[in-house]
This record gives sequence, structure tokens and C-alpha cells, in this order.
Amino acid sequence: MLFQVYVLDTIRLHQMITPYIYFLFLLWLPFNINRVLLMILALVLGFTLDSFRHNPGFHTAACVLLAYVRPFLINLMIPQQELENNQEEPSAQTMGGWLPYLFYAGILMLFHNAWLFFLEAWQFGDAWYFFQKTIGSTVISLLLLLVIELIFSRKQKYRAQSF
Repeated sequence: MLFQVYVLDTIRLHQMITPYIYFLFLLWLPFNINRVLLMILALVLGFTLDSFRHNPGFHTAACVLLAYVRPFLINLMIPQQELENNQEEPSAQTMGGWLPYLFYAGILMLFHNAWLFFLEAWQFGDAWYFFQKTIGSTVISLLLLLVIELIFSRKQKYRAQSF
């Protein structure tokens, strides 16, 4: 959170591109996390960033939307029987490679950024500007995610299944 507030928020690549990685915490939670807990964590995470930025709930709404969409996307990408006792976290190793993992992260980032920028402007107004800002910020955030994953490898905890 502090890295987002004090480093990434001060970087302006272009007036349309804002890198966001503070919500990676939500992406990296275990597959089978309780949905209510996920929504509460998203609410707290978004509210914390809004408190730093003095925004009236924009990041809170975007994080809660991300937390709402996440289980549906996971259910589409991974068969239900694999998820029931799965204590693993989403990563390139657990999702079968970099492409499915980046697809998962990219879709969620796209939802987050689109909703956030829509709320900030409160209208689509200039649709081309909205789409450029959403796509540009999503691509930069996805590249940052890739760099973070390559530099800081997360150790996966595997739980033995009992029969």
C-alpha cells in the first residue's frame, strides 16, 4: 500500500497511464477463500487507499467489484473439483503456466481499472480517452505484475490431500 501511495502515485508515465498494483493482495489470496471474507478484505483495502488519497470511495468500489468478479473468473478457468480442497494461491505454477495466470490477472485488472476510471470521470464522455486510459493502465499494471512475479518468487504451500 505504501509503495502504491508514495512511489507509483508519483510516477506519471503519461497523463493517461496510472500503474496500480495495490490490489495484488486480492489476486493472490487462495482460490477457496470465503467470499464474504474476500469482500471485507477488498472493502478494507480500497478504503485504506481512499484514505491516503482523500477520494470518496473510488478505490473501495473498484476493489469490491474485483473481489466480486474474482470467484466467477476462477470458476470459469479452473474446474470446480480441483478447487474444493485447493489451498493454493493463484500463480503461474498453480494455474498451468504464464498465459492463464496473466489472463486471470489481466481480466481482473481490466475490471478494476475500467470501473475506477469510470467513477473518477463519472461518465464515459470521451470514450476513446476512457478506453486508452483503461487499456494503458492495465497493460502497465500487468507488466509490473510480471516483473514482481519474476523478481519476488512466492513459495507455494501444498497441502497433502487425505483420502
